[in-house]
Amino acid sequence: MRLQKYMAKSGVASRRKSEEIITAGRVKVNGIVVKEMGYIVKENDKVEVDGKKVALEEKLVYYIINKPVGYITSNDDQFDRKTVLDLLKGSVSERVYPVGRLDFNSSGLLIMTNDGDLTNKILHPRYEHEKTYIVKVKGSLTEEELLNFTSGVDIGGYTTQPCKLEKISIKNDSTVYSVTIKEGKNRQIRKMFDALNHPVITLKRVSIGPIKLGDLKDGQFRELTEGELSKLRKYLK
Repeated sequence: MRLQKYMAKSGVASRRKSEEIITAGRVKVNGIVVKEMGYIVKENDKVEVDGKKVALEEKLVYYIINKPVGYITSNDDQFDRKTVLDLLKGSVSERVYPVGRLDFNSSGLLIMTNDGDLTNKILHPRYEHEKTYIVKVKGSLTEEELLNFTSGVDIGGYTTQPCKLEKISIKNDSTVYSVTIKEGKNRQIRKMFDALNHPVITLKRVSIGPIKLGDLKDGQFRELTEGELSKLRKYLK
């Protein structure tokens, strides 16, 4: 098994992230730093990441969590902020990691798993999976701005792909929209609305492909059902 796949199946990170970790020289095999992607892990090899031994996960697990505002989607943080993994402590024995990200001030659906192959299929740009967000913004888009938003917005050297936008409600000086995108650029939706001078007030992800947040409260999590997992795997093919 190639080293990056071994790391992904060991719950270290997704395969793409594991490749970055290898390139950075953070991985040792039998005490020797290995930076080659093609290294094949053998049965008796001792693999370490940042000095900690890693081994294949025997049981693959799949959770969804409703990330609250004020948490980061990372395994650790140099500023000692709370991470989504803190919400699972004491309840999940397997080492899982978040699939994708939501920024510090955003909330909503995250998938948490130790399945590196599934993670790679969700995150890889070529798959273009739909993700839906409920977004409250300042003001309300004009018809011209709505057309601009859905056809593609310049967010600073990059023009976004066409997306779906549906107005849900208007109250006072703010509007709530449902936004569905197939990309995952950093803070993309915030940048899209900023480009049209309608700053985001709140942002919550409510679905990733066929997986829905449902009625999970802030900070709550649960395992995916067999039915949900089956739908997700079919969607990812």
